[in-house]
Amino acid sequence: MIEPAGALPQVAWRLDNTPLPHANEMLCEVEALNIDSASFRQISEACGGDPTAIGEHIRENVRARGKQHNAVTGSGGMFVGRVAALGIDYPHAGIAVGDRIASLVSLTLTPLHIDDVLGVDVATGRVWIRGYAILFATGLYTKLPIDIPTDVALATLDVAGAPAQVRRLAQPGATVVVIGADGKSGLLSCVQARDRVGFDGRVVGIVPDRTTEAAQLLVSGGYVNELIELDARDVIGLLAVLPSALPQLADLVVNCVNVPGTELSSILCAKDEGTVYFFSMSTSFTAAALGAEGVGKDVTMIVGNGYAKNHAAVALQTLRDHPAILAYFTKRYGARS
Repeated sequence: MIEPAGALPQVAWRLDNTPLPHANEMLCEVEALNIDSASFRQISEACGGDPTAIGEHIRENVRARGKQHNAVTGSGGMFVGRVAALGIDYPHAGIAVGDRIASLVSLTLTPLHIDDVLGVDVATGRVWIRGYAILFATGLYTKLPIDIPTDVALATLDVAGAPAQVRRLAQPGATVVVIGADGKSGLLSCVQARDRVGFDGRVVGIVPDRTTEAAQLLVSGGYVNELIELDARDVIGLLAVLPSALPQLADLVVNCVNVPGTELSSILCAKDEGTVYFFSMSTSFTAAALGAEGVGKDVTMIVGNGYAKNHAAVALQTLRDHPAILAYFTKRYGARS
């Protein structure tokens, strides 16, 4: 059953979440959900930051819709779990019952059944559950690595599209601005930008607070040439600092924030005929399109597709190649007692 009839899973209001796979599907026993940053922030604020209320909100949403699809932000997240059953016609080789995997497709299109919410980590947006999910034949996933802690891998894979896309878009010698540089996707994007632009290029991070551990890591690790402390929703404030902080506007701007209202700041940081990559699920593409028109900016704007070829491998290898980033992710997102 799907509502409305004829809709594809992502745009459907409700999916059939009965935990029984069809012949071409995979059934997974789910251990944890990683709710995407924009969605979790919205849910947390609506629930007053109370973990019990957040868990109940997610459980009720899944009960009503058959998937974790935030009606406000339109976004979901991903899960980690163990393969419980494979349909007789499931087309993927190299996967077996018992394998631990992370999904690489959004929870907004993944049939999900929750039996119980076991815990919520408000700091990381992680929700531990007992339940099941269905992956379709087209559903992307990756086996969990053995050399990176599961919780760290989960946090990283949730934003794997960002570093892979930055690796593709950033060119040697370019100027790259990363807005929200101190979050998961922002940190990984800065690392990839630094590697790609080389010594002749420039990476600039924009963060709301330069005193945080993540912001300081960007500076001490040499991942940014400049760190701007600014709320990216403050367009007037941005205009005031741009001439000195960014005298040459960016070839590429990467938006990794988890709040709305940063579209115009992203566009203003880009040079004419530059590129703005909106990885943030808080983006209003109406505001972006009309905002660019209003300020007379000819920029290429890219929707933050969470998938890019080999994105899981790129994200995990980024951690392996940069021990300081891996250490921070382990401390920030690793298993908690």
